Amino acid sequence: MSKKVVLITGGSRGIGLGIAKCLAADNCDLVICGRREQSQVQETIDELKALGADVLYSQADISNAADRERMLKEIDAYYGRLNVLVNNAGVAPDTRADILDATEESYERVMRINSQGPYFLTQACANWFIKQREENADAAFYIVNVSSISAVVASPSRGEYCVSKAAVSMATKLWAVRLGEYNIPVYEVQPGVTKTDMTSVVTEKYDKLIFEENLCVQPRWGYPEDTGKVIAAMVRGDMPYSTGQIVNVDGGLMLQRL
Repeated sequence: MSKKVVLITGGSRGIGLGIAKCLAADNCDLVICGRREQSQVQETIDELKALGADVLYSQADISNAADRERMLKEIDAYYGRLNVLVNNAGVAPDTRADILDATEESYERVMRINSQGPYFLTQACANWFIKQREENADAAFYIVNVSSISAVVASPSRGEYCVSKAAVSMATKLWAVRLGEYNIPVYEVQPGVTKTDMTSVVTEKYDKLIFEENLCVQPRWGYPEDTGKVIAAMVRGDMPYSTGQIVNVDGGLMLQRL
């Protein structure tokens, strides 16, 4: 009971896995949510267990209300509690298209997964946290949204992604305000250019921007663990009076420079 139980959506790959590794090493038990069969991620689960975490894998699509409800029931049955929600799962458009040509189908898919699903998963978890708080006044609860610098940087070739992340950023503010009375901090992390399978298709583009054109103040790619270390500090309770805050993990990309 001394270990926090953390739900990480999209926690079996990319930034989510980096977060999971940091939290496992920081004495947390984990629920990893993903759409793949458990057999396809078992090696990853075993890796996290080797870091000291107990791990429950829940195969669920967060854009689906029935899947979200079933997942929370699985967590309750297995752990009997939940302390932290990390809304990390997200997708890019299947096809990068100019916003003059992008389709409603692509927009709807990206918004359901990146914005609508996390919004209502947060609602469900927040209500569960409030109920647990009534039963245990000393329990700690946190919500962390992983958005992107795309919440504020316009990329007209993937407009639906930018809009979805801007929605996540506003949701951070809304939930921080609403949950303040229950002492449930809500944070947001905005990763910059991070080396994952999502960015593998644009490696050449960003290598040039980072190493030749000074895109970032710190001239390197971001890595999933860079985001994981920031979230580990939040989950430890190192930012108790900073609800609603956004932390950029971008190597200084967003700094204004002359």
